[in-house]
Amino acid sequence: MRRLRNLKIVATLGPASSDYETIRALFDAGADVFRLNMSHGSHGDISKRHEIIRQIERETGRPIAILADLQGPKLRCGEFEDGPYELEVGQKFRFDLDVEKGDQHRVCLPHPEIFQALEEGARLLINDGKIAVTVDNCGEDYANCTVTVGGEISNRKGVNVPDVVLPLAALSEKDRNDLEFVCTLGVDWLALSFVQRAEDVHEARELAGGRAAILSKIEKPAAVLAYDEILDASDGIMVARGDLGVELPVWRVPPIQKQLVRGARKAAKPVIVATQMLESMITSPVPTRAEVSDVAAAIYEGADAVMLSAESAAGDFPVEAVTTMNNVAVEVESDPTYRQVIEASRPRVHNSVPDGIVAAAREIAETTDIKAICCFSQSGSTVLKVSREKPRVPIIAMTSMLGTARRMSLSWGAHCVVTTEVNRFKMAVVAAARAARTEGFATEAEQVLVIAGVPFNVKGSTNILRVAPCDESQIFANEPG
Repeated sequence: MRRLRNLKIVATLGPASSDYETIRALFDAGADVFRLNMSHGSHGDISKRHEIIRQIERETGRPIAILADLQGPKLRCGEFEDGPYELEVGQKFRFDLDVEKGDQHRVCLPHPEIFQALEEGARLLINDGKIAVTVDNCGEDYANCTVTVGGEISNRKGVNVPDVVLPLAALSEKDRNDLEFVCTLGVDWLALSFVQRAEDVHEARELAGGRAAILSKIEKPAAVLAYDEILDASDGIMVARGDLGVELPVWRVPPIQKQLVRGARKAAKPVIVATQMLESMITSPVPTRAEVSDVAAAIYEGADAVMLSAESAAGDFPVEAVTTMNNVAVEVESDPTYRQVIEASRPRVHNSVPDGIVAAAREIAETTDIKAICCFSQSGSTVLKVSREKPRVPIIAMTSMLGTARRMSLSWGAHCVVTTEVNRFKMAVVAAARAARTEGFATEAEQVLVIAGVPFNVKGSTNILRVAPCDESQIFANEPG
């Protein structure tokens, strides 16, 4: 099944999309990657959704990526004796470790780590930023604050601490259990919440043990400041705009999004733009014009993927949301301005032979009558580099490893094909020609461009590029061994 776009669509599964019929409809409408949100649903629910996705993969013969999104530590205030209470601007309010129920003037904040990191002038944001307080003074078990943004506070509302790096690991005990469960199940990507530093990524990678690729969610100011180190430690990035928009002024999010996307593209690592992309479609069959423009902006920026959250997980119109995302992507990518923007923002990264090979492949393909760039890659690194180039012709990502094909399904433009293992370049050319014909990219009379590394199955060895006919009789007649 060939998509008519390069952008990838990530659809979150949930109560509105748990059965075979709906998940298959989401796939048929354009979903390339399915997200399993570990914040919701039991392990049994997650296992059933995973098996349905793999069943659809077997039926369609198209590799599908599964992304398990770990919850991360959740910071919440305690409970109140009565309430809810209305906090007024200018009033004093105290957070402490006293487990007694709260009142108009104080409440328990059962996270000693927060008090260890707080300092005078730091902000606490409650209930997704609807309430804000500033710390007047604090100690190891309390923080006396002044309310700067008033609102209603009630039991166990979430608390954000944007101005300090908290001495908390990104992985809670629940996350560790979930990580082991989904890695054993066989997911392809792990999304890490609450990432503040590169060490958080290293910890997850050690626990995953190579069973899944690591995608870091950039949702905290500390992660934005440490982005280069986090990007270097990660296999992919998610621009999680929800929490970013809580912990930072909302007008700072668009330029940060652009910076994060460009940084990931330069590093040849897939990047997802997420949160509230088609929010109104939770209850409406059509999006707002502003939402469509938001999706389009992410595509023009060069994002590998855009993500649906509640729209597909709990909304009334999950399939319509995916269809809308697909239609926006097809329309934007057919706009001549899109190519101008993408090519003007192409990073100049020619630090190695593989970098030079893929850059040359793109230029040759775009200046001659080449129908596709066929990449052989066991690790996926060659495909990532070609994807970074954003060529005008399709990318056929070929590998003998199903896990690699699934992971590459997140990358811009990658049409993934699982092939038999090859150990001679001539056989790679034959496999590329067959895939191009079978998948509908070229006819026997046309040509493709083949990229591979010789010797085969050595990571980072991309060193050969060949323009090849799709007619196998010509391959055997003209190609050297």
